[in-house]
Order: sequence, then structure tokens, then C-alpha cells
Amino acid sequence: MGKRWRYQPHDEARIAFLEKAAGVPPVVAQLLVGRGIVDPESAKSFLSVKLSGLRDPDLLPGLSQAADAIYAAIRAKKRIIIYGDYDADGMTGAAILVRCLEQIGADVGSYVPNRLDEGYGLNDDALTRLASQGAHMVISVDCGIASVGPAETAKRLALDLIITDHHEFADRLPNATAIVHPRLPGTNYPFHGLCGAGVAFKLAWGLCQRASESRRVNERLRDFLLAAVGLAAIGTVADVVPLVDENRILVHQGLNCLKQYPFMGIEQLMKVTKLDKKSELQSEDIGFMLAPRLNASGRLGQATLGIELLTTESQHRADALAEYIHQLNDSRDSLERSIYLAANKQIKDNYDVETEPALVLAQAGWHPGVIGIVAGRLAEKYHRPVVLIAFDSLGVKPGTGSARSAGGLNLHKALQECSHHLLAHGGHAAAAGLKIEESKLDAFRTDFCEHAAESIPMENRVAEVLIHAEVPLSQLTIRTVKQIDSLAPFGAGNPRPVLSATNVELAGAKKIGGGERHVSVKLKQSQVTLRAVAFGQAEWVDEWAQYDGPVDIAFHPVLNNYNGRISVELQLVDWHKSKATVAAAS
Repeated sequence: MGKRWRYQPHDEARIAFLEKAAGVPPVVAQLLVGRGIVDPESAKSFLSVKLSGLRDPDLLPGLSQAADAIYAAIRAKKRIIIYGDYDADGMTGAAILVRCLEQIGADVGSYVPNRLDEGYGLNDDALTRLASQGAHMVISVDCGIASVGPAETAKRLALDLIITDHHEFADRLPNATAIVHPRLPGTNYPFHGLCGAGVAFKLAWGLCQRASESRRVNERLRDFLLAAVGLAAIGTVADVVPLVDENRILVHQGLNCLKQYPFMGIEQLMKVTKLDKKSELQSEDIGFMLAPRLNASGRLGQATLGIELLTTESQHRADALAEYIHQLNDSRDSLERSIYLAANKQIKDNYDVETEPALVLAQAGWHPGVIGIVAGRLAEKYHRPVVLIAFDSLGVKPGTGSARSAGGLNLHKALQECSHHLLAHGGHAAAAGLKIEESKLDAFRTDFCEHAAESIPMENRVAEVLIHAEVPLSQLTIRTVKQIDSLAPFGAGNPRPVLSATNVELAGAKKIGGGERHVSVKLKQSQVTLRAVAFGQAEWVDEWAQYDGPVDIAFHPVLNNYNGRISVELQLVDWHKSKATVAAAS
């Protein structure tokens, strides 16, 4: 399915003004204006990412009340449990608070629900068990804001409940001792985009100030907070929140802190992933190397080990856990590939994707912890909302489903419309989960697809690539790419720029990587030849083998540092047969 290329319009006058007034290179000025940053002060602020740009922690809604209650519990020697979520954001946030409380002398432990048995968030059984084991206070991380019922259970059990979260609210707020949330009703915190680990970091900072009896924390706690910024960066990238404002600062500084002040477990995880060999880390190193390994432990029901990796002070244990979680990720990758192949076969055998408004696929034996990743890959590939449902091989339990959106469909609303077919559902506009009996599958598929057909305009059923600028390959010098990289860290809300080049020749295309899933190819335009890679696009090699003409390419320019030699490399995003060739043929 071909993608539509849309070129971002350029305001030459604004670009020229910003270039001169802010003292930035032309390409940076062009990209800043394209991101809506048009005045010099905003440009300088965007390009200057200092820790001093973070807002005072007590400004975060609910934080003062929470920090005071927690610090009082610490001084009273009460048992405190950090209740985290099982994804990388929840794990890193929980680890920040566990380590913080240890630093200031708390009696602290941690708990994370099993994804496969308990599901997401606070639950009554876990709270009851924690109370019976002597807990006096429970601090949630990356969950709890919609846990109205479990909050009442905590009250009944005489547990002080502190909720720290960033997710959507229920019809009413939980009855908790304190709630820390950037969008707490009745407050006006200027930045709503913090993830769970970002909120946890702010709370840890506030606690360190109280322990230091000063807004300026003591040296020991300062060193801890610098290391904690690294964990907050992992959670921020992993949760795909916008990399602007405070998130941009946390990730930019956190990438440095991961190299300079790594906790023992993260240091070992960087060793097994070879990231310790890099002189500088990028946000993609978190997104493609560190976060997937932490997430794999949660997806396969081992999130407790992920938090232990992030909090252990035993070198032996850090070595063993990093290696084990590295292997878990290999298992996750293998499961993901097998489900992806099976789901793709279902699509090719049973659907005309050009006419289908959505895809609902199901099979017995699929791993419920992995189907969400596959649904996301398929939604991106076919630009259709995708629901994948894993049914129990024995037919005893109901099916577990994960949905990912495309084309602008609001999944939360779509599942609400089909709720009479479901046992349960939850999530938000872009991603959701569900429970369903196998006997209801066909009716659910029909209604879901009908709702998608009514909700997604035909023009939204074609994937779009936004091109920020068209350039000849000769302009892609090391200096130019370094200038582009000054806009990093890249991610949600601040994407790595996509450039295009036309009438490019292909040579030496081959499949590379584990399972030969990726592509390496040489690109030539006039007298310039550059290497390019395309991740997860092995089928392009076969398509190119049947076509020997020039192509137009969309790509990210990056710098490749191999054995100390820096060169420009392209990461291909998409390609078309060259417009000139197509025009001549017609």
C-alpha cells in the first residue's frame, strides 16, 4: 500500500528572520519554523536544554501534600510500598522512588502486578496482601488515577494511599491521602506531558529537598537525582510522550546521565546491548535497545525482575539480571515474529486490505503479552486500525485483545460502541485492550469494522509521510547533519526530520540483521554515493529486484560512527519510483 507524501510548506521570510535573529544555521531555522518555533527567544529556549529549566517540584499539582505525607511516614518508621506498573515507564518510575526512599532512610519495598494474571493498576487482592504483610503506605507509580474502588479498599485496610500518575481520570477522583498528577482538576500546571517516571522524578526531587531541609539538596542526594534523571529519560522515551518542554530536558540530560551516573543494573544492561561502546547516547538507543528489554520483562510476566535490576546494589545480581532480561527480549522478539507472520498470513488469505476499514484477527495460543506490539506494527504497515485477540488454547479463559489505531479512529469510543460484545475493555484513543468470549468474535468484528468504516474518511485510509525538506544528497555533509542533530532528542512531538531526494540510483541492495528483516543499500545521485538502511523492510529488496530505474526516497539523515570514523548515513522511511520515470512511461 503506497504512502502519500506531503511536503511541509516553508515561509522563507520567517526562516531568514529566525536564522539571523537567533544565530542558527539555515537548515535549523527551517526545521524550527516547521515545528512552529518562530521567535528567537523560543528558538534559543528550545535549543538550550539545561536541568535548571525544570520547574520546582512543589509546583506539580498535589506534590507538596504527597511529599509531606511520605516524609512524615519515613520519620515515623512506617513500612512503605512503591506500587509500580509493569511497563518501562512504570518500572523506571518505581525504581526512582524506591532508591530515593532508601537514600533517605525509609523502610521501603516494591510491588508490581503480574501483567498476565492481575492486569493493569491497583487491585484489591494486592492491597489486601500488602496490608497483611505490614505495609502502612502504598505509593502508586504510573497507575491509580482511575482506581476508585481499590482506593476505598485501601481506606478500609487503613493504608495511606499516595497516587502518582499521568493517565486519564475516571468519573471521579479516588479517595486517596494525596494525588500527584500534572492535570489534576482545579490546577493549572503549565506542562501536561510528563510520563509516570517524570512525575516520580519530581516527587523524588521534592523528597530530597525535604531530607536536605533546603531547596538545594545535599551532594549525596544530588548525585542520586542525576542518576535518577537517566531512569526518567528511559521512562519518558518508552512511554512515547511528547519530547518538548520538561520532557525534552529530562531526555537530553538523561542521555548524558546514563553515561556518567548509571545505576549498576542499567550499566550492565548497556553492556549486554553494547551501548557502553558508544561515546554518546541518542533517544533511539533508549527506544530500540533499553526500553524494549525492560518492557519484555513486563510482557512476559517478569516485571518484578525489571525493578530489581534497576534497584540492586549487588554486582553479581546486576550481571545475572541484565543477561536474563536480555534473553527475555530475545524470547519476546521470537514470539512477536511468529505472531506477526501468522497475522500477516490471515490478512493475505482472508482480506482485501484496500477495501477493509479495519482488521480484527484472532488465534488460539498467541501470547497475550506480545499481541499489542504486533497490532501496532500491522496498524503502521496497513494504515488500518488493528485488533489482535489471543484465545486460550484450552478454551477455558476468555480471549485477551489488544488494539492499535490508525486513520484517526478513536479506539476508546469504538470499543464503547461495541461493548455489548465484550466482557471488558479499557484504554484510550490510540491503544486499548479488551476481553471477549470466542462465541462473540464474529459479531464484534462486524460491528467494529462498521464503526471504523463510518468513522474514518476515505482520505485517511492512506498513510502519509510528512517531508520537511527536499535536498540533493550532495548537501548532506557531516556539518549539516550535526546541525540537524542540534534539535535532538527526537521522538514523539519532536520527530527526527524526514528529507527527500529525487532521481536516485540503487545499488547493492541486500537483506541484513537477525532474520534478514532489514535492508542495506547504496544510493547514488550525480557524483555522490551514500549508504542507507531500512529497518524492518526486507520486502523492498525483492521489489527493487523487479525494477531497475531510479527512485525518489524519503529518509532520516544520521551520523554513523564506526571505529572512530564518522560518516553520513541515511535511514530510509519510504520510496517511490522516480516521478520522472513514471511521467516518461505514461
